[in-house]
Amino acid sequence: MPLYIKDPEVSGLAEEAVEYLHAANKTEAVRIALKAAIAEARAKIPLAERIKELQDRFAAMGSLDPDYDHRAYMRELWGEDD
Repeated sequence: MPLYIKDPEVSGLAEEAVEYLHAANKTEAVRIALKAAIAEARAKIPLAERIKELQDRFAAMGSLDPDYDHRAYMRELWGEDD
């Protein structure tokens, strides 16, 4: 699907981006520019916020089973006796 830009200023910026980014076309230039802008915005998110997001996802997995014995589980898998 071709990229159609109505705004003349944005179209001009996309053409300029093609030149500076050595992109094949406007679509590729916009893709490169958007990825860079998103990466830059993500990098500005404080580490504490990024860690909090991961902690929330981990917490949503549920608590660990305190009675789980990994060694016993592996021995059972391998058919070993204690």
